[in-house]
Amino acid sequence: MSVLAIGLSHRSAPVALLERVSVSGERLEKLLHDVQQDACVAEAMVVSTCNRVEVYAAVDRFHAAVTAVTELLSRHTGVAAEELTPHLYVHYEDRAAEHLFSVVCGLDSMVVGEGQILGQVRQALKLAQQRGTVGAVLNELVQQALRVGKRAHTETDLDLAGASLVTAGLQLGGPVEGKRALVVGAGSMSGLAVATLARAGVGEIVVANRTHERAVRLAESVGGRAIRLEEIDLAQVDLVVSCTGAGRHVITPAMVKGPLVLLDLAMPHDVDPAVRELPGVTLIDLETIKESGVGARGDEAVQAVRRLVAEELQAYLSAERAARVTPTVVALRSKAADVVEAELGRLMTRLPDLDDRARDEVAQTVRRVVDKLLHEPTVRVKRLATSPAGDHYAEALRELFDLDPKVPEAVREVEL
Repeated sequence: MSVLAIGLSHRSAPVALLERVSVSGERLEKLLHDVQQDACVAEAMVVSTCNRVEVYAAVDRFHAAVTAVTELLSRHTGVAAEELTPHLYVHYEDRAAEHLFSVVCGLDSMVVGEGQILGQVRQALKLAQQRGTVGAVLNELVQQALRVGKRAHTETDLDLAGASLVTAGLQLGGPVEGKRALVVGAGSMSGLAVATLARAGVGEIVVANRTHERAVRLAESVGGRAIRLEEIDLAQVDLVVSCTGAGRHVITPAMVKGPLVLLDLAMPHDVDPAVRELPGVTLIDLETIKESGVGARGDEAVQAVRRLVAEELQAYLSAERAARVTPTVVALRSKAADVVEAELGRLMTRLPDLDDRARDEVAQTVRRVVDKLLHEPTVRVKRLATSPAGDHYAEALRELFDLDPKVPEAVREVEL
């Protein structure tokens, strides 16, 4: 099985299109299920954020899998394939792993180095595990990617080089110290917004959410107060950060009164774009942040993370290639063990007068000879398998010894 990554992000598509293809909740689970059920897909995981929608799959046929995933993305998002396809990118095998590593580290984010993507990929893996759509291939890849992402944030200055979308948006909105702020929503992005606003020294933080209890908990964490969605009064605040994921406009022009800065981090949008036409209103959304280039860095910290990704990618690929040759090595040793036992049985039949001690000594000697003959070839083929052309060595071994590692009885557990 090989890894395929196919999707679109802020780098390949306009925010308006990303808004239309964004999937969450039941729609995301249905997409995940249908991808994994395709005949050429063995495993699947879907990463869907405000900046990207990506499908990762373990596949046995490249072209068929690309066609299938593209069609499913089109069907589940309601975007015609001919409109979707020009914005899709496809990564396969080594490139797919490298892409995921870069994504998890925040190198591919709208705001370089933002750390929220690490948690989003972790949640995507957790959902796939719960739904039984991932196996050994994707599990190992994503777990390794998460370790790389953690290293990037703990062992480099990436957190200083990058900024969260909240920070980037607030930078564009101007000074916030002493202002009255309203955060709409109580999810992970809202939690980040509340913490960022508190550190920035806003005068008051109000949290509004559909589930009032969650709004209360979030507001209390920074000494703010909670209200219900129907209690929102924009005349009482100077700044709004909205990120509900409601899938509809929760802030409309009719609600806006007086000078106001609106930071809309939701996908689809929480704020009706028509508010831009109102006097004294500043609307900052994901498109605004993308066009501004805020947070795009090329400093030493980012370069250090790129080197880390390259190092970890090489280690992952070497281990993955070495693992591919394991069934061949197991099959070789299994076949050798069968030959040894058959020949020992024949020998003992011809020499019935041998006592038990002599029989054991002969058997151990034969097994030692075979083990020594196989040791060097198996060690070498494992080492050679870590090279880019490593599969050829395993193929040669299978051909020379007439091995079939796919046959269950040939791959039974034996000591390597």
